[in-house]
Amino acid sequence: MTTPAQHLQALGLTEWESRAYLALVEEAPLSGYAVAKRSGIPRGKIYEVLASLVNKNTVHVARSDPQLYGPLPPKELIERYRRQMTERLAAAENAMESYASQLDGDAVIWDIQGRREIIERVRDLVRRARRRILLEIWAADASELRKDLQQAASRGLQVIAVAYGDPDYPFAEVHQHPSTDEVTTGLGGRWLVVSADDREIVAGNVSSGSQSRAAWTRHPGLAVPVTELIVHDLYKLEILATHGELLESTFGPGLIRLRERFNSSKQDA
Repeated sequence: MTTPAQHLQALGLTEWESRAYLALVEEAPLSGYAVAKRSGIPRGKIYEVLASLVNKNTVHVARSDPQLYGPLPPKELIERYRRQMTERLAAAENAMESYASQLDGDAVIWDIQGRREIIERVRDLVRRARRRILLEIWAADASELRKDLQQAASRGLQVIAVAYGDPDYPFAEVHQHPSTDEVTTGLGGRWLVVSADDREIVAGNVSSGSQSRAAWTRHPGLAVPVTELIVHDLYKLEILATHGELLESTFGPGLIRLRERFNSSKQDA
């Protein structure tokens, strides 16, 4: 079990500083001699330790004879550390964002490996999005993103999905894609394609477990065409919904003859 002294050391106090502070919490005010005796710190070191705690505003000193010491109350001490940590994290965040903005991060296309890692990256995209999210998703994968997408919709974002099967997304504009099995076979598995604000995308296979792979990038050379592919699928599904009978009479159910015509695997065979 972690002791109070170890918790204080985790906050940045030394072992002797922790012991001296706890001795003063147990009884105060105390002289330096009394703190050394109660804490077990060598008398030759105690005033150096107490001076350090005074400099850190963790211990107060009364200018008396002898000098007496008292601790900052534990609740105030923790609140001070919390405030300082929040300020440091905010400063670090601003500094890192400023540094990153100077780099050409949009030129990188990252290779994400593993289904879990891909899903987590998509969640990050969804949480950062500010305007709209476009995605193509299979029903088998929909539940893992439902909560994040619903929260995005509740923030006022437009969520539009091309769905292979029913994703159960009542908060989104969902367009059902026909012939899910044929598409899955043609792609070699289930794909997840997500575009956030038309400028950041994740696209890849998520049905191969740890062997799943996807690309993540803000590179416009990939983000723009992938986003447009989703948009063109939406165009196609809207046209099918309105003129389906005419189109299927020409190209077959679910436009199968078009897919067969342009399916690279069939051409290679």
